[in-house]
Amino acid sequence: MKLFIDTGSVAEVEEIAQWGILAGATTNPSLLAKGEGDAGDAIKRIAEIVQGPTSAEVVSEDPGRMVEEGIAVREIHEHVIVKVPFGPAGLQATAKLRELGHPVNMTLVFSAAQAILAAEAGATYISSFLGRLDDIGIDSIATLSDVVEAVHENSTGAQVLAASLRNPLHAIKAAQVGADVSTVPYKVLKQMLNHPLTTSGNEQFAKDWATKPELQVWMDGLVDASKK
Repeated sequence: MKLFIDTGSVAEVEEIAQWGILAGATTNPSLLAKGEGDAGDAIKRIAEIVQGPTSAEVVSEDPGRMVEEGIAVREIHEHVIVKVPFGPAGLQATAKLRELGHPVNMTLVFSAAQAILAAEAGATYISSFLGRLDDIGIDSIATLSDVVEAVHENSTGAQVLAASLRNPLHAIKAAQVGADVSTVPYKVLKQMLNHPLTTSGNEQFAKDWATKPELQVWMDGLVDASKK
């Protein structure tokens, strides 16, 4: 499963990209509205950093205008994917954008039935939301599993993108049920780092190493020799 970062913050992308784990990014109007400066500049910089699919969402509710906005955001950077909300207008716009050769991430998908329609319309990515389903008492992982099965049985080649992840368990379960991608908020990515045994283990290694200063001298010499 590939990992994208879900954010509108260039600073967050710059930090997490240093870990070497990001294959792409997703943005949305709400995330971009939290930032400062030009939204197009932020999308371009994020795409440059991740060097992979970077979703930028259309905001119109009219299918024709959605297509125009989609073509426009594609001009921001070669890695931009047009993000289109699910619905009759979104399906119509997705079909037209794909006809014109533009990849689409269909967002706000909450059921396998919707995912099938998105795939048939030509979506490259289908964003299946988790957290918002949990909020209304629906098993989001069971739904995601249904979406994965339905889409992968379909021969369109669409990829399932797990979205609205609220915690590390969501990312784990998304991987286990076969999602192709998870787009993960900065906060959750940071949470995925942490385990008390990792912390205590590193502290013990450092403590033991420090008991013999000659070991650090040896390591420094090894590094210096490798640079010659």
